[in-house]
Amino acid sequence: MKRSERERQSQQPTLPTHGAPTLPSVEVESYNVEIEDEEGFLGDRASKGAFRDILEDVRKTLRAAGKDPLGDTSSDALSKKDLHDLLIKGEAEAAAVVHSATEHFAQQLAAVIKRFLRLRAWRDLECIAVGGGFRASRVGELAIARAGILLKSQDIGVELRPIHNDPDEAGLLGAAHLLPGWMLDSHDAILAVDVGGTNIRAGLVRLNLDKAKDLSKAAVHDMKLWRHGDEDEIKRDDAVEGLGDMLSALVKESKSERLRLAPVIGIGCPGLIEEDGSISRGAQNLPGNWQSSSFNLPSAIRAQIPRVRDHETTVVMHNDAVVQGLSELPYLGKAKRWGVLTVGTGLGNASFSRRRKARR
Repeated sequence: MKRSERERQSQQPTLPTHGAPTLPSVEVESYNVEIEDEEGFLGDRASKGAFRDILEDVRKTLRAAGKDPLGDTSSDALSKKDLHDLLIKGEAEAAAVVHSATEHFAQQLAAVIKRFLRLRAWRDLECIAVGGGFRASRVGELAIARAGILLKSQDIGVELRPIHNDPDEAGLLGAAHLLPGWMLDSHDAILAVDVGGTNIRAGLVRLNLDKAKDLSKAAVHDMKLWRHGDEDEIKRDDAVEGLGDMLSALVKESKSERLRLAPVIGIGCPGLIEEDGSISRGAQNLPGNWQSSSFNLPSAIRAQIPRVRDHETTVVMHNDAVVQGLSELPYLGKAKRWGVLTVGTGLGNASFSRRRKARR
């Protein structure tokens, strides 16, 4: 598409559309990019699993030389809190093991970012926000900070920073930015969903538009969490039914608290989201086959929550990294182009540019 045509389209009023490249405030330049080289997929080197593999490699070296300061607990079994405590309160050798793994992971993260910055849609980004579950740990924060230092030492000017909101909430808060302002006016809250490879979250998001029109004061009023990654042989339809139950409970809660709930559900989901709401690729970490031609998540959710406050329910879905990146909108200052990486079961990614305001 020619630039003038793209600009003309970007100035048209936007309506909620699944996987839309043009959103009310931004253009989605790219998302769900998969880069592969002779060593495999680039994103696999900057995921939670990659950090655990690095930690295990450090420990294997120590075991071969004598003793592992972290004991017999497997690297996969160490929780975020365990790693945090080892860094802050642990013996020097144990803390050094975690520091070593963090440093190695930071180097891999910086290398992955450098490769992304070679893409046309990622060139000249002013900042990159890092979200996902890994960012919620002290180890994750240190890795992000160290990767940022490594990039600066190589004269790469992009600012690397942790995503502003708690990553468990960012994937819910960003859903409000999928919708044009007129759909939110006169409402107190919306329903939002964040589907991940380990967790599924459903949230009641208070908009607080009376405090800030830019949604900077939006907050998660309540959240339901299902850790499907801890269970065996979860079927896709069971996951969707469980999600419907969580949303139904939140609808009841909004009624009991007399919140004016908008008849809209915003969903962030891994993969490449088509205009009809199907997922064409990238959902391999979800339970069951979510890429089947006979499955449509927005339609399945609408069937379970057909009406909200006597209005037909509108469901809009986009990639989960896109939705997390949208949550950063109120905190970007004057930045015109930015990106997001979500470090979780996989590495989610998206890049954005601000839309030009439509002229009168």
